[in-house]
Amino acid sequence: MFWLPWAAMLAIAPLQYGYAASASALITLHRGSALTALTPLAVWIVCQATAAVPAIHLVRSGRLGVRPALYAGAALSGTALPAVALAGGSTAVLAGYALLGGIGGGLVYGVCTEVVARWYPERPATRVGFVTGAFAYGAAPLAVVAGVAPGLIQPAFAVSGVVALAVIGVAARFVRFPPRHWWPPEIDPRAHALDRLILRRTPPAVRQFSTGQALRTGTLSALVAILVCAGAVSIFDVIALATMGGVVPWVALTLLITLNGAGRACAMLASEVFGRRRALSVVLALLGVGQLLLAAGAAERSAALIVIAGVVAGLGGGAFYPLIACLVREFFGEERTAEIHGVVYSSKAVAGVLGVAPAAVAVTSQTHAGAFLFMALLALLSAAVSRGLRTPGRPATLPV
Repeated sequence: MFWLPWAAMLAIAPLQYGYAASASALITLHRGSALTALTPLAVWIVCQATAAVPAIHLVRSGRLGVRPALYAGAALSGTALPAVALAGGSTAVLAGYALLGGIGGGLVYGVCTEVVARWYPERPATRVGFVTGAFAYGAAPLAVVAGVAPGLIQPAFAVSGVVALAVIGVAARFVRFPPRHWWPPEIDPRAHALDRLILRRTPPAVRQFSTGQALRTGTLSALVAILVCAGAVSIFDVIALATMGGVVPWVALTLLITLNGAGRACAMLASEVFGRRRALSVVLALLGVGQLLLAAGAAERSAALIVIAGVVAGLGGGAFYPLIACLVREFFGEERTAEIHGVVYSSKAVAGVLGVAPAAVAVTSQTHAGAFLFMALLALLSAAVSRGLRTPGRPATLPV
């Protein structure tokens, strides 16, 4: 119930970060422009973000079972990945990869996160953060192929499709929801609920908010703004490094993708000690500093700066996703978490467009340094917004 969802997330990683990391090879393969090659990625992100939300809602309400949802995700993802390699035109890639793959990726992502959260109610955020990390570092092998042997990118995508079909299919066979009101028998629920460290660092919501009530708070709007800005920077970094050319950007890209996933688990563990909001602010600040270092490295053609920047930006490039999901639960309560987080997560569709469009311009005009500076502004803006987050309903005279 933990490792199979993790493996399924690993299998769909080539759909987003794998495609982005292969941008340069795909542009050469299909002899098209940067905009033609990157448009399917933007459409995929829109479809994935919008499909994950109804998938979670349908599964939670019982109108869609875990098994059929994952079987559908396996079929769609297994079809989408070979389409990237075999399709000769942008229309075929849009239909096969962007639309089908986006829906399939959304189904797998939504169902796997919901399953893990239910099986580990005592630490849902940490467990889900670890599982979603596979969605990033699972693309590292494709990034290596794109950097070392770009001529093998077609077979690599075809093999990824077979792997996705098999792994997600196995997960669909065995993964299921726990019984109602499930709680791990080895953990005392009363002691867990009264743990002073948990109550101090990750306090519960002051009351249970409905989706409409949450929408009327400035806090939800702030979380959406943070995800849009930081999400755009995260996807832009992968594309920009993939298209800079040379060995050094490829090394930095591999580090960035790996740390993008691994950093999620580390950030969640740190947030349990120092608090979610502090951890979120630090993560976003790291993302902004990484952009400044990337801009300096691109302007000065400094190999050391680019590699260091890849590490720094990678640590902040994905951890904000599970942190925001935790804050939704802690700000607005448990009852409508899926619906309210769905509103926030669906804004990833805007982030995808906002990240891919500047990347296409940077690739075409070779103005990576200026684009990194613009992304630094977005990341630091999101960090500034995170500093003002407050628990809705709590009087301003009390600590945040």
